[in-house]
Amino acid sequence: MDKLNQYQTILQNLLLDYAKTKPAYGDIEVDVSFDTERHHYQIWHTGWLQKRWVHHCPMHFVIRYNKIWILANSTERDLAQELVNQNVPKQDIVLGFHPSYMRELSDYAVG
Repeated sequence: MDKLNQYQTILQNLLLDYAKTKPAYGDIEVDVSFDTERHHYQIWHTGWLQKRWVHHCPMHFVIRYNKIWILANSTERDLAQELVNQNVPKQDIVLGFHPSYMRELSDYAVG
């Protein structure tokens, strides 16, 4: 399996696993979104928390230049470590929610 297909499968499985758990608060739905043509993978929370509308993207990944970019992670999960546990090399993981000068200080790819 080539790297792109491998990374697509890993991200889809990770998000589908996360989506099995509904938030403990509010009337919130968990939706999964895959754009395999443009290589975006997301989780969406939509619904109501008391009288407030919720529309939130707690996880967003994109595959760029044969690397997995984590663009959003507002969960308590260490998504980069979960990718490493799935045999994704650290040099193929970019913490895209940090500026490049901070990424240089991590064990992961800069870009």
